[in-house]
Amino acid sequence: MEIISAAVMLFLIMDPLGNLPVMLSILRHIEPKRRRIIMIRELFIALVILLAFLFGGQKMLNFLHVSTETVSISGGIILFLIAIRMIFPTPGGVTGLAAGEEPFIVPMAIPMIAGPSVLASLLLLSNQEPGRVGDWVIAVLLAWGATFVILMFYEVFNRLLGEKGLKAVERLMGLLLIMISTQMFLDGIRKFFQLGA
Repeated sequence: MEIISAAVMLFLIMDPLGNLPVMLSILRHIEPKRRRIIMIRELFIALVILLAFLFGGQKMLNFLHVSTETVSISGGIILFLIAIRMIFPTPGGVTGLAAGEEPFIVPMAIPMIAGPSVLASLLLLSNQEPGRVGDWVIAVLLAWGATFVILMFYEVFNRLLGEKGLKAVERLMGLLLIMISTQMFLDGIRKFFQLGA
């Protein structure tokens, strides 16, 4: 796989446009100036996790005796719970955080940016062609950079959609997220039984 192809694949899996309404919902009760700082912090945490997983993900999973199928199943469960909160909002929002409380690492850095699908894809790339880790680093940086730019211009989307529009998109994305999380869960189950067989 070429660097650009790998970067496009990772970007599509990260899905910054799809995650945008969720992130705006998470940051809704936080002051606008602080939102950008939180977004940048979470993006950089996600980048560190992505690169760490690219270089040492398989070793870490082997050490913990955790399979990639387990990563997929657990990620699916987390996303499913977030999706339920998006469709049926609670006072704490999609994360269960109190109004004004900042998210930290979960759920923005993980699993929204550095999600199980992205981490599994990085494992696949590094295992298939271990001699091209440098190329995969460039691909990660390109995908992450495009995600960074989109998320930094969240205010444009906020103005275009308005509060009611964002709520509608949030519920729609919740429905889509349920489908994605269920598929992620089923993929993990299928791979688990295929390996077991």
